[in-house]
Amino acid sequence: MFSIMTRNTTLDPQEPDALDEMIVEFTEANPAFPQLLLAAERRRILLRTLAEQRKGRKLSQTRVAAAMHTSQPTLARLETTAADTKLSTVERFADALGYSVEYHLVPAKKSKRRTGVVVET
Repeated sequence: MFSIMTRNTTLDPQEPDALDEMIVEFTEANPAFPQLLLAAERRRILLRTLAEQRKGRKLSQTRVAAAMHTSQPTLARLETTAADTKLSTVERFADALGYSVEYHLVPAKKSKRRTGVVVET
């Protein structure tokens, strides 16, 4: 268990907060919401991983954006937001770094809904 200290208060991870309440509310409106949230998190992890690879190779956003046939501000948004990015854009980002994106279909009942991203070098 952990707690987060902020100014004069301690946040207890066991107590529901506004985000927890929003998730419950959205799930009541759309029972598929938790799965949508997990899918968005996996996309965010993938985009962050690509951004880390770019930085690790000391490549500028401008250079990678040019290889993707897009603009530097577009790449900056891609790296810093959790937008619902098109697969073709993610594939161009990976390609500009020398990677390809592979997809694996797994029966939903057997899926572990892994959040990790595998980067082979």
